[in-house]
Amino acid sequence: MEMQQFYYDNKIVKKFLYASIVFGLVGMLVGLLLAIFFLFPNLTDGVSFLSFGRLRPLHTNAVIFAFVGNAMFAGVYYSLQRLLKARMYSNFLSNLHFWGWQLIIVAAAITLPLGYTTSKEYAELEWPIDIAIALIWVTFGINMIGTILKRRERHLYVAIWFYIATFVTVAVLHIFNSLEIP
Repeated sequence: MEMQQFYYDNKIVKKFLYASIVFGLVGMLVGLLLAIFFLFPNLTDGVSFLSFGRLRPLHTNAVIFAFVGNAMFAGVYYSLQRLLKARMYSNFLSNLHFWGWQLIIVAAAITLPLGYTTSKEYAELEWPIDIAIALIWVTFGINMIGTILKRRERHLYVAIWFYIATFVTVAVLHIFNSLEIP
């Protein structure tokens, strides 16, 4: 029996973990500032982009999409390779996914305090960012499905079925929640 040697792509996992840590700190600092507003409500009077109403969506989006989202992607990229005994399908798609997701987060961090929002709870981002989210999410899905197709492990563990279900569910949820009727 011949031993096969292959290496996992841990660089992408580290990128998502580091981004998760950075954005977790940023999101929680914004949350701390919002908590301070309860003690000192007039702290930022006259500065509209630092008002509670503009920073709260920034806080929730930073914690959900930047902190938890990056951590989730790190976990999927780490475990998927090991469960399937295969490297990710494409290093290019992995990096496109990472940098595209970070660009989306930065775009949200700029537009939300400026007041560019759809005013829908947890779906505040404007349509160009929504389209970018859909494209980057599909990039993630293609990379995941490509890895599943080139796997070395015959069985598909239950976790992978949950990853597939998460990909499909979030895609459908995001697309239909972001639809606008003029």
